[in-house]
Amino acid sequence: MAGILILGTGLAGYTVARELRKHDASTPLTLVTLDDGAYYTKPMLSNALSQDKTADALVQQSAEAMGRELDARIRTRATVASLDTGARQVCLASGESLAFDRLVLAIGATPIEFTYEGDGASDVMTVNSLADYARFREALEGVDRVALIGPGLIGCEFADDMAGSGRSVEVIGPDAYPLGRLVPEAAGRALQRGLESSGIHFHLETVVTRIDREGDGYCLHLKNGDQVRAGVVLSAIGLRPRTALAAAAGLEVNRGIVVDRYLTTSVDGIHALGDCAEVEGQVLPYVMPILRAAPALGRTLAGEPTAVSYPAMPVRVKTPSHPVMVSPVSPNARGQWSVDEVGEGVKALFHGDQGRLLGFALTGQEATRDHQALTRQLPTIL
Repeated sequence: MAGILILGTGLAGYTVARELRKHDASTPLTLVTLDDGAYYTKPMLSNALSQDKTADALVQQSAEAMGRELDARIRTRATVASLDTGARQVCLASGESLAFDRLVLAIGATPIEFTYEGDGASDVMTVNSLADYARFREALEGVDRVALIGPGLIGCEFADDMAGSGRSVEVIGPDAYPLGRLVPEAAGRALQRGLESSGIHFHLETVVTRIDREGDGYCLHLKNGDQVRAGVVLSAIGLRPRTALAAAAGLEVNRGIVVDRYLTTSVDGIHALGDCAEVEGQVLPYVMPILRAAPALGRTLAGEPTAVSYPAMPVRVKTPSHPVMVSPVSPNARGQWSVDEVGEGVKALFHGDQGRLLGFALTGQEATRDHQALTRQLPTIL
């Protein structure tokens, strides 16, 4: 029996494997990963510097330990070259083929890259894995000023974390205010004030056009004519679901790998979850959707077809200088925001045309205390 094959050993891959083993202890299980297969929680990457945690300190279990726990074979440092849905096999770059009865794509997302002019453009760093974090932490040795491109969720988390580690941070982006795609202006401005109180400087409504090496650091030229100097440049402009493997194999792909509520792709017996998946038209690159999807898929893989359900799942933005809780509003939602100042932050509520609460943005210690009560008023997502 070929068994179950999971591509990816991030939170999605390992969690669905654990859920499978709760219901099925015997089906052969193989996991394949590009890296060393160590189990860690990726959200910890954006708040590890201020805690002075090394990459090794973030590891919770090695691949060997996970293999024993799951009674699974874990193939580390393995690159998947192609997927043959007809032959039910995955071909590795090494030339080896791995057969499967059922396949799970838990391959995550990749950082969006942007091309800049200048001899320093190739030195721009991203952090999307434990190895990335190790390289970034090494590059920061002796550096007291960092330029961060991207004032979105991950960018704000990294900015606050680096400020907490004692560094000056220059945040650059085209948005009018931080978290511009998630929250109304009043909430974004409140967060900006909170982060600025920690010494973070924002360069908004502009973009980087050129990055030149300058001594031991870099000079970033902005479209508005300003220049920013820093010892390290970090890009956090967003993630894009990894869909190339699925698309090349003929699976339906849109913004992510398209799956139904059973997390089944357009080919029966092949599933996807996590940051790479588009579930019933929704791409939700957060932790809570993974923790909801994995138990359902674990049961499905064990022979008990189970549809995933998504309750309201607010997102916590890890910015200790000014905490934020957001329940994002659907882009197609009709309604309006109401905003009240609460302490040093704001309480922004989005009500639909019928008066029902459809989303919120809470910033600051006092306002965020209300998130649980407000969450209970929200409709389910799926």
